[in-house]
Amino acid sequence: MSIDENSNETENQAVPESSNEAINQAPASQSAEPASNPAAGIVATLLDLKESNPKVFFGGIGAVVLVLLVLVMSGGDDPRLPAHQAKAMVPGQNYVLKSPNTYDPNATVRLVSVPGSMAAYDDTEENDREGACKHMPMNTSVKLLQSQNDSTDKNLVWAEVEITADGECLGKRAWTSSVNLQ
Repeated sequence: MSIDENSNETENQAVPESSNEAINQAPASQSAEPASNPAAGIVATLLDLKESNPKVFFGGIGAVVLVLLVLVMSGGDDPRLPAHQAKAMVPGQNYVLKSPNTYDPNATVRLVSVPGSMAAYDDTEENDREGACKHMPMNTSVKLLQSQNDSTDKNLVWAEVEITADGECLGKRAWTSSVNLQ
């Protein structure tokens, strides 16, 4: 006998007949159980994979997380957010003061005496809010006298306006950002 024949005989003798009968006579409820609950079968397969080859198991989890992360971060086909549309400003044209940054009906629009000094004021004092026509209510009518680009930011345009609304500020001149004119 050769070595191959000896190993085949050993393999055949290693499986007792009683185990073959037990496999053939397995109750139908055991074989039908994984089919009726596929989630339990998947969980059992994953737990076996975790025990036998943890690198593949955790690598698979990492791959699924990576795919989900790419899907979440990819965005979609949403259009761009609306941006401020710069419009041509015509000197002599009448406009109203309206801040695009607020929905508060009681909000005011800041007017300054020199273009570019909008951020250079201290807003903590009450007297800064009162008098001298520095803060005008929304929808105050004004007339555009001239416009000027900012020296540091070419997208920022300053507008000199004359207040045409009735009241103590009628005829006063001041500067504001052009986005406040509508």
